[in-house]
Amino acid sequence: MARLGEAPFIHPDCIVQDCTFGRYVEIGAGSRVLNAHMDDYSYCDRMAEIANARIGKFANIAAFSRIGATDHPMDKASLHHFLYRSMDYWGDAGPDEAFFEHRKSRLAHIGHDTWIGHGAMIKPEITLGHGSVVASGAVVTKDVPPYMIVAGIPAEPLRARFPEAIAERLMALAWWDWEHEQLRAALADFRSLPAEAFLEKYE
Repeated sequence: MARLGEAPFIHPDCIVQDCTFGRYVEIGAGSRVLNAHMDDYSYCDRMAEIANARIGKFANIAAFSRIGATDHPMDKASLHHFLYRSMDYWGDAGPDEAFFEHRKSRLAHIGHDTWIGHGAMIKPEITLGHGSVVASGAVVTKDVPPYMIVAGIPAEPLRARFPEAIAERLMALAWWDWEHEQLRAALADFRSLPAEAFLEKYE
């Protein structure tokens, strides 16, 4: 019997707030996911931190990675969260709701069939294109084109996964929108065929 299904599989000790999930989604143990949508088949491994993000289908998010890393008010006299989490310090002070709303509005967008490596960080308002790869430990501060591999601090392009024509054909095929049964029928070809041969068969 399959382990994943229509409802998200959320491992123990997770914090999940204000989130929506597609089918076959898995949230690894100890992860924290806030104000996020994860579409069909996407998953994060253990201890991932995801906030203020819209994540496409088939995203592969490794352990200890962080998406939508929150920031502090650098233009104020203090950086400290007593400015906006004031209720934790004084009984008569409420939170700075405007600060939290601004933070929630700064969405990171993660494309379909992406891979975010162990310990990588994706900053707010960044877009990862479909099929892109973020190396372990990278800090992504700029948008990443589709099917590009990036690495480093700050992350810079290493190389494209495929020639541009192949990447465009994969995006046009949009296999990530196939029905579950169609994916199962093509599983042997996903496993065995190089991308170009797969395109030639299914375009």
